[in-house]
Amino acid sequence: MSLAALIAVRPGCGPRLIFRTHRARRGDKRKGFTEQDYARLLDAAHQQLNGPVVLVWDNLNTHTSGAMRELIAARDWLTVFQLPPYASELNPVEPVWSNLKRSLANLVKQDINQLTALVKTRLRRMQYRPGLLEGFLAKTHLDLAPLQ
Repeated sequence: MSLAALIAVRPGCGPRLIFRTHRARRGDKRKGFTEQDYARLLDAAHQQLNGPVVLVWDNLNTHTSGAMRELIAARDWLTVFQLPPYASELNPVEPVWSNLKRSLANLVKQDINQLTALVKTRLRRMQYRPGLLEGFLAKTHLDLAPLQ
């Protein structure tokens, strides 16, 4: 199972955690998210936020590929800034994964379906804890004030 998430910030609103899960199927060339999967996540965020999206992204090879650059260019509502290499401390989603992994420690699940259900439940719980999401954002020390 692969996971992708973003924390969305909109002036006057609390932060939102938007996530997707992905399970590779037999015969899939790639086990993780493809550029099209990430584009669908961004399209969903755009719909939920009902406005332009400024994305601050790490340097995962799928995020920086030529195919992804084309998908980004096709979305006039999307502006992307890349984080510097090896700057995980600037990525507010990294603490999401850390928190999730700690909450799953020492748990035994019978199969991937049970694990997937538990992961989704834990991520949904985080969605309803704006203080936790604000803490993840504050930890980055990024200036998230709207540009004037």
